[in-house]
Amino acid sequence: MFFIVVLLTLAYFSIYYYCKQRFSYWRRKGIPDLEPSIPLGNLSAPWKKIPPSIQYANFYKEFKERGQKHGGVYLFTNPMYIPVDPVLVRNILVKDFHNFSMRGISFNAEMQKCTDNLFFLDGPRWKVLRQKVTPTFTSGKMKMMFTTMLNCAKPLVQEMKLMSANREAIDIKETLAKFTTDVIGSCAFGIDCNSFETPNSDLRKYGKMVFQETVLKSLKMLIAFNYRGLAKKLGITMFEKEVDEFFAKLATDAYNYRMSNHIKRNDFMQILIELKETENALTMNELIAQVFAFFVAGFDTSAATLTFCLFELASNLDIQKKLREEISNVLNEYDGEITYESLQDMKYLDQVISETLRKYPVASMIIRTCSEDYQIPFSNSTLEKGTLVLISALGLQRDPEYFPDPEKFDPDRFSNENESKIRPGTYLPFGDGPRICIGIRFGLMQVKICLISLLKGFEFSVNSKTKLPLEFDFGFVTNVKGGIWLNCQKIS
Repeated sequence: MFFIVVLLTLAYFSIYYYCKQRFSYWRRKGIPDLEPSIPLGNLSAPWKKIPPSIQYANFYKEFKERGQKHGGVYLFTNPMYIPVDPVLVRNILVKDFHNFSMRGISFNAEMQKCTDNLFFLDGPRWKVLRQKVTPTFTSGKMKMMFTTMLNCAKPLVQEMKLMSANREAIDIKETLAKFTTDVIGSCAFGIDCNSFETPNSDLRKYGKMVFQETVLKSLKMLIAFNYRGLAKKLGITMFEKEVDEFFAKLATDAYNYRMSNHIKRNDFMQILIELKETENALTMNELIAQVFAFFVAGFDTSAATLTFCLFELASNLDIQKKLREEISNVLNEYDGEITYESLQDMKYLDQVISETLRKYPVASMIIRTCSEDYQIPFSNSTLEKGTLVLISALGLQRDPEYFPDPEKFDPDRFSNENESKIRPGTYLPFGDGPRICIGIRFGLMQVKICLISLLKGFEFSVNSKTKLPLEFDFGFVTNVKGGIWLNCQKIS
């Protein structure tokens, strides 16, 4: 018994002194830090279920309140650098991108084909694949998909008519996710999901699994971000095996069906097929992975943006009215029809969406890894190769120095007069620099079509089932506890 006590005591002090040594890293670098605790570092206890987006925004806020331009924290014992000054942020994402081109997330493409995509890839493979795929998101290609996307809005409008007639409280995120599922299913895989008629389709089922947040899943993500070597040894994967198998089969079947039947469609899958067949620019595994990335990027993120946008419009009826008037006036110039060109003429709609993305950035944090030792501007300190860097988009975009009264929903921040005043490096809903989100045009077109289709025929207000103030749920994508519930009234 005595021997066991001695061993446990030695183990305790060994871990204690190891952590203390690790937790002196930033001070030895001359970089301000936040006081960590053993063993979590600066992370909050998992049972508190504080969303990562909120934790990292709090790190940003604490350094900012101290007057620091940057700081360091610890995820467990792993150091993570937090740039606070927008100049540092801009340097990391744009000016000095060559030092920070890597996300550095552990993934295993051999075990999971779907992870061999632009989001996870780094280095030369990322650069080559980005160059291959970028032409698929030109404005011309988006215009090709416009009609397909517009048709997906029709069942959504019918659903709203039914709910309006029945005076039902609407779980708006769930309803909008059916629309985004139909859009992605059609544009990515060439399949008609009919999510409003078959809400439990396989695509909806496995799509939900991708974004289903648990403490265990978040812990696996943290290990993949912070301990890449350990993650590979443990065989940690980003998604469940059945998710990977489902999307790999779905993409492969769609490819084989089109090739054997000589079918062509104006969608993302067709563009990738042509890249593979005519230019030999993609392998089959790369095609599968890019289609999966397209699904992930366009499914939950767009539904979340639409949800927050409609919530703010339902909470600010004057803004909703002003936007509806713009929609009506512009559509009158196009014989009442929603066209690709009409979207370009709705400036206030752009402002409303931009303000939604400011207040509720669905990608609330941007992760990079330092690929070479880097001399930090404004300081005598150096970031070592391999250091994890986290930029809090949520922290920057709710900073009252850059966006006064940040909790207020104010689309006029993005008016022609005010937009030029926004400081570079403070508004990052899609990231910035060479790794900026490749699907911006697609995502915005999807959001605009949905909002126009709904607002021209319906008025929205907040239902009492919505818990106010909104409380963010645990997870890496911004969602709300209890959901957002709205009332919908058809406009005569």
